[in-house]
Order: sequence, then structure tokens, then C-alpha cells
Amino acid sequence: MTSINKNILRSVLLLTYIAIIAFVLFGIGSIYSYLNTGADRSTMLHTEIKKIDQYLPKIEWAPLNNEGRPMDEQTLNAIENDYLDAWYVKHVAYKTNSLAGIDDYYTESARENINAFVEQNTSKNISIEGTTLEHHPTLNFFSEDGQLAVITDENVIEFKRVFENETLVLESTEQATYKIIFLLEDGFWRIRHMIKESSKGYKDAYVQAIKKVDIIKGINYYPQATPWDMFGDTFDADTISKDFKIIKDAGLNSIRIFVQYDDFGKANIITEKLNKLKKVLDLAEAEKLKVVLTLFDFYGDYSVLNWTLNQRHAETIVSAFKNHNALLAWDIKNEPNLDFESRNKELVVAWLDKMIDLVKSTDPMHPVTIGWSNAESAPILKDKLDFISFHYYEDLNDLEKVFLTINSEIPNKPIAITEFGLSSYKGIWNPFGNNKEDQSAYHKKAQSIFSGNKISFMSWTLYDFAEIPKEVVGGLPWRKRAQEHFGFINKNGESKPAFKYIAKD
Repeated sequence: MTSINKNILRSVLLLTYIAIIAFVLFGIGSIYSYLNTGADRSTMLHTEIKKIDQYLPKIEWAPLNNEGRPMDEQTLNAIENDYLDAWYVKHVAYKTNSLAGIDDYYTESARENINAFVEQNTSKNISIEGTTLEHHPTLNFFSEDGQLAVITDENVIEFKRVFENETLVLESTEQATYKIIFLLEDGFWRIRHMIKESSKGYKDAYVQAIKKVDIIKGINYYPQATPWDMFGDTFDADTISKDFKIIKDAGLNSIRIFVQYDDFGKANIITEKLNKLKKVLDLAEAEKLKVVLTLFDFYGDYSVLNWTLNQRHAETIVSAFKNHNALLAWDIKNEPNLDFESRNKELVVAWLDKMIDLVKSTDPMHPVTIGWSNAESAPILKDKLDFISFHYYEDLNDLEKVFLTINSEIPNKPIAITEFGLSSYKGIWNPFGNNKEDQSAYHKKAQSIFSGNKISFMSWTLYDFAEIPKEVVGGLPWRKRAQEHFGFINKNGESKPAFKYIAKD
């Protein structure tokens, strides 16, 4: 019995010894493999930047004609990715006065200037919100050993807002040229030197759209069953086609529709949404209706670091439809002045200013406007817009005077009222509201003013709605009930008395 136990013990010891040897050999092999293949970038990237979701400035490389070794596309893409990430982490560092991620994209010597700048700003309570919007790099040199690259980045468009003690003290846009030397270290193309060779103030000059805006007689449109969810899962082309025929037969010539930033995929546009939008434009063209396409609906984050994502969103949509026959104009955003108080007026206007530049550079043919919520905001950015548009839900007795005042202040631009209307809701939540006859009288009077002054218009809206999303007017029942009853056609599909004045007095 003792002999058997000793044999078992020897076997266990032998197996343990073999396992230890195997483990040691495996460890040595793993270390050897690591040293020969380089570090795993995903384990080293402290900031865990997902560039596609964080930073997407427009970048256009000059054709490769560099000195030294030829560069393959994979290496060029790696340099581009690390270069843009380096800009991003530097912007974050200057905004937050922290150095997270800087080590990953700048060599030790290059970090000295950044560290000193952040330390100085921290001591003076200065922070900088910045972004770049365009890059135009040229590869100058790529070393034979594949470890060093030199580029010149010309006409870099930089925007920055400088704060001292949380107060904005400077807002600027400049165009600069940089010379950058990269070193390949641990799988990263780190910046060794970055020298600003030149810079100057930058302002994109206004260029009038090639196409003009004629008299608009239109309406804001959502399908009755899916208000504020026009391009969702229940998208129904047949319903939209029938509605467009109603609109055309009523004597109108245009519609205004809305693209929601999040719904369409933010910076990475969802193909299915684009296809649905194209179908809507095709259906409008079939009825000879023109379309004012409003971008960035329900979007309220104007953070400077997100501007490049916003611009890629707009660029994709504008590029896709700039040649469509149904397109009448681009409306940059619906009622952005409502965000002035909560998001800071200067920031919102700066965002709009740069978005106008982006849209007009992508599509120089079609007019651009902004759908302000009131007449008071109409002069903002007037010199950069092709026509002025605002919404009017005030007393009709003042409308003619308001229009003539704006027309005298901005005499060289067409003016359109792209939302107006009156709810016909009168019930428990508003017993003193307007009824259908009041709504009819309102539209008759509005059309008389429009025709008498040759005012372009787009009414709100074709249908009464059964349900209003709380994101539109909140959850208060008296606000929701009122919003449900602005249409010319009621919830049963019957024309209301106001329908008679949908297009004429």
C-alpha cells in the first residue's frame, strides 16, 4: 500500500514539473512574440479615443510625391489617424487644463511646450475651447527605415474661444500652416516637432447662391400618423404621395421638412434614412413641389469639440441631395435662437456661421437660410444668408408692419415667413381658445396680407395630430392639445374651414 502511494506521489510531482516547464516556455514565447510584433495599441491608448465618434475635421491630402521611401496607404492612414487624434487630445487638454492622452501622441520633447502652456493657463484660470475644421497636408519626407515622417499642413482652419475666469475674452478663426515631424514609437506616430509657420485671420466670404428664391407658397409637412418621426419604422411612401397630391391640388408649390441629427445617425449617416429622404424628394418632384430641407432638428449641443461631427453630418446630406430637382433651399436649423439663453448666444451664432460656410461650400447652387423663431432674430447673420426666414405666431394686425420693417432693414434679400398658424383647439384645457371658424378667419386674413405684400409663406401645418411627442412642447396637456390642432385637415381626414384659405385669400 505504501509503495502504491509513493508511485502516485511521484506521478503527481512529475506532472507538476512538466506543467511548470510548459508554462515557463509559453511565457518566454509570449514575451518574444510581443517584442517582435510591437505593443498592442488598444492596451496603450489611455484616452481610448474613438476618432470616428470624436473628431472628424475635413482632411484633403496632396498627391504623394515625397522624398525618401514611398509610403503605402495603410501607413498614411495610420499617420492621419494619429495626427487628428493628437489635435483632439490637445484641444481637450487646453479646454480642461489636464494632460490626459498627451503622452500617447507627443514625444517627451514635444510635450514640454504643451505641459508649460497648460500649467500657465491653470495658474491664470484660462481655458480654451478649440477645434480645427479643415486640414490640407502634404507628405514631404518618409525615412528609409519607416520610422520618421515629415508633413506640411497648409490652410488649417482653426476656431477658438478663450475664457478667463470663465468669461469669454476672445473668439477667433484663423488660417495657419504647420510643419510636423512624426516619429514611430511603440506603434504610435507621435509628434516630435510641430511648428506654426504662418497664420492669419480667416473669414469665409459670402458668395450668393446661383439659384434664386421665387415666391414660396408652401406648408410645413409631417404625415398625420407620424409627426416628428417621418423617417421611422412606419415610413409610408404611399401616404406621403397622397399628401403631396393634396398639397399640390390645394394650390401650394412647396413643402418644408425636417432632418433630425440623432435620428439620421449623427456624424455617420444611416443609409436607410438617406434612402427614405430621397424617396420623399422623389415624391415631391413627381408632384412638382419644391422642398426646403431643414437640418439639425432637435439638436441643441453646440460644443466646439463636436463641430467636426456636425459638419460631417451636414456634408453627407448636402452632398447626397444638392443635385436633386426637388430641392429648393437649405434651412440650417429650426429656431436656433430658442437656444440662446441655455447654450450661449455667441456660441450658437458661431456654430451657425461655420455651418453656413460648410453648406454653401458643399452646394453653391441652392439658397441657404435659418428658420428663426421670431422676427427680432431675423437680421442675425443676414449678410451670409441667401434669404431671410422667420416664424410668426403673433398678432396678425402687426404682421404687415413687422414685414415692412425687416424688408427696409434688409432690402437686398428675399424674405419668407416659414411658419405661421393658429390652433383650433377649444376645450377643457383651454376653454377660451380659438375654434375652427376663428382659425379660418385667421388664415383668410394672413393670405390677404401675404398677397398684398408679395410675401412668401409656409404655414403650420397640413394635419391635426393625434399625439404630440413631449420633446416638442413638453408634457403639459394644454400645450399638447393646442399643438394637436394647427392643421387644415382634422384627425378624421376632413377638411376644416381654414382649408379654403390654405393658399389664397
